This record gives sequence, structure tokens and C-alpha cells, in this order.
Amino acid sequence: MPIQPAGSVRALALVGPTSAGKTSLLEALLQATGAVDRRVGGEKVGDSSPEARARGHSVELNLAGFDFMGDRYTVVDCPGSLEFCADLDAALPAVDLAVVVAEPDPAKAVLLQPTLRELERLGIPHALFINKMDIARGSLPELLAALAPVSSAPLVARQIPTWEGEKVSGFIDLALERAFVYRPGEPSAQVDIPEDLQGSEAEARFHMLEQIADFDDELLEQLLSDVTPSRDAVFADLVREMNEGLIVPVFFGSAQNGFGVRRLLKALRHETPPPARAAERLGVETGAYVLRAAYAGQSGKMAYARVFGRPLADGADFLLPDGERCRAGGLFAVQGGALKKIASAAVGDIAAIGKVEAAGAGQILSTTGKPQAVTATGAARRPLFAVALSARNHKDDVRLSGAIGKLIEEDPGLSLIHDPEARQMILAGQGEGHVRLALERMKRRFGVEIDTEEPKTPYRETIQKPTSTRARHKKQSGGHGQFADVSIEVRPLPRGSGFVFQSKVVGGAVPKQWIPAVEQGVRDGLEKGPLGFPVTDLEVTLTDGQTHAVDSSEMAFRLAGRLAIEQGLEQCGSILLEPVEKLTVYSPSPSASNVTSALTARRGQILGLAPREDWRGWERIEAYLPQSERQHLIAELRGLTQGLGAFEADFDHMAELTGRLAADAASGARAGA
Repeated sequence: MPIQPAGSVRALALVGPTSAGKTSLLEALLQATGAVDRRVGGEKVGDSSPEARARGHSVELNLAGFDFMGDRYTVVDCPGSLEFCADLDAALPAVDLAVVVAEPDPAKAVLLQPTLRELERLGIPHALFINKMDIARGSLPELLAALAPVSSAPLVARQIPTWEGEKVSGFIDLALERAFVYRPGEPSAQVDIPEDLQGSEAEARFHMLEQIADFDDELLEQLLSDVTPSRDAVFADLVREMNEGLIVPVFFGSAQNGFGVRRLLKALRHETPPPARAAERLGVETGAYVLRAAYAGQSGKMAYARVFGRPLADGADFLLPDGERCRAGGLFAVQGGALKKIASAAVGDIAAIGKVEAAGAGQILSTTGKPQAVTATGAARRPLFAVALSARNHKDDVRLSGAIGKLIEEDPGLSLIHDPEARQMILAGQGEGHVRLALERMKRRFGVEIDTEEPKTPYRETIQKPTSTRARHKKQSGGHGQFADVSIEVRPLPRGSGFVFQSKVVGGAVPKQWIPAVEQGVRDGLEKGPLGFPVTDLEVTLTDGQTHAVDSSEMAFRLAGRLAIEQGLEQCGSILLEPVEKLTVYSPSPSASNVTSALTARRGQILGLAPREDWRGWERIEAYLPQSERQHLIAELRGLTQGLGAFEADFDHMAELTGRLAADAASGARAGA
């Protein structure tokens, strides 16, 4: 049976949907290995932040470690909600194996699909742990049949449950051909395989062998020849095929009661790939790969990083990808929210490194003397919800900027947008709950009280008909006065043309050096039209003018140009334009009709619906949607899709807005002027 070298350090990720029991499994692993002792009380290691405990589920990565049979394990417990999954983008590529935690409910099988697809994309070996089997109802084959479509690789059951009445009482390990019964608070006890289950065990084992024989011609030949393969050969195939992503082994148990946890640990000990595989996947030679950067109270900024190549000592010198140099100012073991100073970290371990202020998630802190760049793992997540914010007390403006900067360093799913036109500072994230969490952290950790409002929609206005107008700016106050006279023609342009200015002045009616001043004056007047918004899609032509030998100046012609366009806009009949985005929405197929109805109710125009590429049971919906209707779309979309829906939005065009909505927008602009 393959076993990794003694003293190896393995990194595991616990992933899966919210409420599957990932953090409960982390606690069960810690208790089963003696890393914690629940019999003497004490707080849980996972979900140590106040925000996570208030919500009852993970909202950030949790890191913890334990020793088992001479080996060291570091565990990355990952949030399940899509709103908090940006943390996974840098962390997942660094682990050796992911344990996907699921509930034993066929109706919830689809919840695993986004997680499984991401693991497949990254090429990370993974196993499935079906949790809460002590309260399961129904058969394992029925559950596996529901789960099979959400995984590209076949699901290979490594165990079958044994029952006592309507409750699962233990399991039969198909690879070992041994039966075990659960004992609350203690390791499972090995027993003889019950006679009435020997046939079922033989059938299930043969099915497992058939599945792995699809990738092993020698094993297939043995099965066809009724030759019993050796146990070592079976384990070797299980290990190889999982590590190559050809199969997904399935285990089950109950984290709450510790059922099946030690069996899972033993499988992980034998079958988890070595750290060198993750290093190769990332492109790390020697150094530390940063999974996450965060501020840890008085300790300042910490880089939570996995060590590759050779052990890492406190005080080590690093080279960042951009060539900047820094030094480890403290090395710490991480156990939930607790940090413990250490002198060095072993290869494969995850440690917190202090005083590396420039380090960010997804970077390699190189110790080779040359910069190292991570192999590309995917595009940054695009924002799905945003709020405009300001400090309640203007004295906190500087603190607010610093707090936002730190939050964005910690959470790659957040972004900050400055909108100079609307004079708003906008915090964007992966959903309303995600942004609300950031605001809570800002108040708790940095003491900044925040006022929020919705981001303003960048409406525009344009004209309906052409006109000609003449304007004169004249002012006499003793000495040199001001004089400029201009004539302009204004006409509408096709949608999306923007602003065009040209001059047809002849005979020097407006001196050439002052024509740019007229254009600038026109641009000044277009910043706010009669409806209160910037004006676009029009052409202005300077046709004539008058000048004064003494009183004319650049400023005079600029003011005359502004006055002329303001008069012209009043005559041209303004109409309001709203930005329209092209949305690509992803939804499970059963929810697609509800999603299209929701888009239509928001004035959306459905452009097409087709199967999502390489996602069985999913749809890709394309639509035009006014930007003003998008603000709370993600909450509705996730409510319609069991929390799975997502979208991408890009500006497409401006469209005319009329009626009550246009009147409301214009009155809002006047009120905010």
C-alpha cells in the first residue's frame, strides 16, 4: 500500500457548500488526532472571527494543523458561500488535496458543482466526504446517482454503509474488505462482515474495481479473467487515479459524532500527493507561496504562506515577483485565530510570516535570489454588488481610506472605485452579504462609522433636433472689459458618437488662437444639460463670431461658448439616456425560466439561452439589462438558484429612457445638485 515518506507535511482544503459541515469536520479531525480535547471544554478552533460566529458559517479561510501517525497536516477550511469564495482563488492551488464535504441529500447534489468544476479546472486531486450520514435517509446508490452528473470524473464509492434499523451504524471498507461499527467518541471497531451483507459487499467491491479498471488495462484483464487483484495493486490504482484526476473517491461519516473521521485520516495519509506536486502546479522552486494576507491585531500584516523547496527560517530574506526585497520579521504557527512563534517551518507547512508588508495573496516569496511568478490560475473575480460610502464623521476620512486599503489587501473579492462624476467612493464585492461583512469589519477593527447609499447611475442626455444660436459675453467694469460673440450650429448624432466640435469660421471672425477656448466653453456647458446630466451624441459647429481689439480674450470666448451651448440645449429638446449592459447569467437548468422572468421584470431583454459549455445541467442566459436595474440582481438571482447563480456584466450601449423613470431620474439629479 503506498505511503508517503515519514514526517511528510500535507496540506488539505475542506471545500463544499455552506451548511455541509466543513468546519465541523475540521474540529472532528483536530479532536480525533488529539490536537484539541473537547472533554475539557475550550472554544472551537474554526470560525474564530466575530463575523463568522454571528452568521454561523465561515466567511474567511480558517487555518489549523494536527499530527497523525508521525505526519503533519495543515488544513485550509474554506467558506462555502459564493459571496466569500474569492479567498479560495489563491489558496486552493497551493493544497495537495481537497476534501469536498457534502450532505446526504440528493436534492442538494447540484450545490457541489461550482466547487467540483473549480477543482477540475485547477487540476487539484479531490475526494468526496458525505457528512451527516447518521441522519441520512435513502440509499447510497440513489445519492451517488444524483451526485454523478455534477462531477466530470466518476465517483468511486470506497465504502458502503451498514444499518441498524433506519440509522447508519457503520460501514464496510471496499478496498480493505473490512467492516467497522461506529462508537461515539471512540475509534470505530472492526467486526466481521455480516453474512447478510457479504453479497452486497462483493457486488459493490466489483463495481469499484470495474470503475478503476477503466484506467488500468492490466486490472481490466484480471477482472475479465476472474483473477482476484492484489490489495496492493488495488490501492496503487486508487492512489494514482485520484492523483491524476481520473476518479473521485467517496467516503462518508458524521463529523458531529466523529464517525468515519479516522478512516478518512488513514486514507488521506496513504493517498495525499506530496508537496512537490503543488509546487510544480504553482511554478514554485524554493520559497513561500502566499495563500492569504491579513492584519492580525497588534502583530500587523501577516502573510499566510506555504513553504516549498526547503525549510523556512525566521529572518529569511525574500524577493517578491516585482524584485522588491523583504525579510521575515517573525514566523508563526497558525491554529485558528491563535498564533504561536516558531523558529522555522518545514517544507509543506503553512505558517504566518510577519513584516512582509508588500506581499499579497497569490505571490511567491522567493528565497532563490531571483523573482518567481506564479503560473496563471485564472482571472480576478468581477464585482456583483456595490455601495457608495463615506465616513459619518469627516474627521475619519483618512482612517476610512486606510481601512478600505487594508480590507482589500485581505480580501481579493473587494474592490474600490472612485467615481469623480458622481463624487462617490464605491466599495464593490461579490454580493450584498459580502459588502456588509466588510463594513462590519471596518467598524469593529478600525472604529470607522460609515454612511452608505446606492451608487449613482451614470445617465446621459442628448438632443432631439438641430438648432442655431448666437451668444455674446460682454462685461465692462472700467479699464479692459470682456467681449466675445459666437454663433454655433448644434445637431444630434447617432447613438454612441459622443461629442464632435468643428469650426467653419472664415475671415478671422473668431481668431484662430481663441477657437479652442470656444470648444472648451462648449464642453463646460455639456457637463450638465437641462435634465441635470452630461450631454452626449451631438455635433457643435462654430460658424461665426465677433471680436474686440482690446476686450476680447481667451476667457471671454470660453464664457461665450458656454453661454451659446446652454441656449442651444434649451431649444433642442433634451431626452434622457440610460446605460444598458450586456449580461451573461449562469443558472442551473431547473431555475433558468425563473431567472429569465426575473430579468424581464427588471426591464431586461433576453437575447438567448443555451447550455453552459462543459457544465451539465446548467444554462447560459444572455440579456440586455439597464444598469440601474442590476444593483440587487445578485441577491434575487441567488435566491432563485439555491445560491449558485452568477453573472458577468459589461457596458453595451445607451438607450432612451422615458416616462416616470426618466422623470424620477431627472428630479433626483436636480435634488442632488
